[in-house]
Amino acid sequence: MQPAASETTAVKPGIDGFLGTRASLGMDVVLVGLIALLPVLAWSVALVRRGRYVAHKRLQLFIVAALLAAIVVFEIDIRLVSDWRVRAAGGPPWGGAPNPWWPAGVLAALGIHLVFAVSTPVLWAWVVWEALTRFPVPPAPGSHGPRHRKMARLAALDLLLTAITGTIFYWLAFVA
Repeated sequence: MQPAASETTAVKPGIDGFLGTRASLGMDVVLVGLIALLPVLAWSVALVRRGRYVAHKRLQLFIVAALLAAIVVFEIDIRLVSDWRVRAAGGPPWGGAPNPWWPAGVLAALGIHLVFAVSTPVLWAWVVWEALTRFPVPPAPGSHGPRHRKMARLAALDLLLTAITGTIFYWLAFVA
């Protein structure tokens, strides 16, 4: 039996990524960038524990800028360039069987991921805004320190959970 003409001439939506999966370039960039930020975050925490407040501040601002860039890349990719749903479903034009996790498993993983992915930039913006407005210049310990530590730990945990749930979503959507 001959495949349908639409199966043989199907066009992949968007630009293929570099990780060798069904994911688009934007998805691969966001995944790698998010995972790469975790060691930078750990380095930043180590610096502040050693009293290197200026370096900590610079790294935190770098992390915020990288998160904003990832959001922009992601939104451009999914809204203007790639159809992530077609890529997640698998099958033609990628060959092989359709994704067994599509749609229920992929969408459930996406829903869980979005809880953290939406709250992370909001929480980070809050922590950074308060730090910029409440700590002296140059940064030094102050009365805002205990609250900042508590909120920063929550933001760091949120970022970690964003990376973990994002990786799970990525695997279910584009690797399985």
